[in-house]
Amino acid sequence: MDYKYFPHTESDLKAMMEKVGVKDLDGLYAQIPDAIRFKNDYQLPSEMSEIEVRQLFDKLGSQNLQMTCFAGYGVYDHYTPSVIPSLLQRSEFLTSYTPYQAEISQGTLHYIFEYQSMMAELTGMDISNASMYDGTTATAEAMMMAVAAGKKQNKVLVSDTLNPDTRKVLDTYALHQGIELETIAEKDGVTDIDDLKSLLAQGGVAGVIVQQPNAFGIVEDYTGFAEACHDNKALFIMNSVAADLAVLKTPGEWGADIAVGDGQSLGIPMQFGGPYVGYMCCTEKLIRKMPGRIVGMTKDNRDQRAFVLTLQAREQHIRRQKATSNICSNQSLMALFVTIYMSLMGKQGLKEAAELSYAGAHYLCDKLLATGKFHLAYDKPFFNEFFVKYDGDVDALYQRFIDAGILGGVKIGDGILFAVTEKRTKEEIDNLVKIAAL
Repeated sequence: MDYKYFPHTESDLKAMMEKVGVKDLDGLYAQIPDAIRFKNDYQLPSEMSEIEVRQLFDKLGSQNLQMTCFAGYGVYDHYTPSVIPSLLQRSEFLTSYTPYQAEISQGTLHYIFEYQSMMAELTGMDISNASMYDGTTATAEAMMMAVAAGKKQNKVLVSDTLNPDTRKVLDTYALHQGIELETIAEKDGVTDIDDLKSLLAQGGVAGVIVQQPNAFGIVEDYTGFAEACHDNKALFIMNSVAADLAVLKTPGEWGADIAVGDGQSLGIPMQFGGPYVGYMCCTEKLIRKMPGRIVGMTKDNRDQRAFVLTLQAREQHIRRQKATSNICSNQSLMALFVTIYMSLMGKQGLKEAAELSYAGAHYLCDKLLATGKFHLAYDKPFFNEFFVKYDGDVDALYQRFIDAGILGGVKIGDGILFAVTEKRTKEEIDNLVKIAAL
């Protein structure tokens, strides 16, 4: 055959062409104008042996600049235990696509069940779905979920302290969904509860979206927010960094109806922006408005434990125009990733990693302030990320960090948002401060 990697034989091709009424492959493409047909040779490299391919990719990889990371803003440089990649590739887990056939998908269904159980406990919520694409789209799905639950209410209020990238995704989703977005004002770096109450009083609000910690790294006090929302029949939605919930007050404790966010902080490498995993948890009364699917545990006819898909909105498959969402699956391997991570770390390990991140961030902040060249943009409590203003040329400072092999935070206007994780050592922090003090 001319195409040795194609599964079809010459007789297969002939039968198919006879079926559609053409004599050969050229006849199949006769409708395509000659002017737009590609007639040159494909620019494909010569074949290589396995060792040559490995050497090529090693050479390409060496061009990446490996830096000490003090940047966050939604993506964090946490440690990945070496056992995770090994377990991740076991055949009972590393299966294709989606577990419709429960009898041959027990490994996949099992880890999804464990993922749901852990995320529900981490967020303090009743229910978790089988995960989402990432934290930003999970937040957008929560927005649509609130509108679907609110029926005739189509307005969603969004705190001005939400990460701007997440807000852009909300704007995109809302554009053709008939959803009206309004911004809750920020006051001294936190959500202005008085502005929230004023907007709620105007009516028509289906949901309110806030972030914890917020885009400036500040841990906000959301006392009274859930009550204000519920008094006006609006859902309270909280976006949180998953790892931070090991020590912070959970969305469930704040009275949230929906908890969303990114699970990347649970050991997933930054890896140039993905793939990551979004989580979505909610109260039990909202379970049928939740997009995606839920895996449950049952017993088979031999009284053995078994896992099955217990809930997935049929509209996602047969009545798409009536669906709250058309989300069906995600990079489920990333849900397995964070499940293994949480299993390995345990409650105490998650707490210790979070506490190390907190301590490192506060040590860095104190050292930077002591140079006399920085001041906190907002004098508010923060976790492992903080926003400082620099009394000098921010661009020049940032370049000094780069030249020293340091990714020195994220520039925001005339300030820098620094993040510290458990991976950052005292020596690395002291080195950054030394460069900043020049």
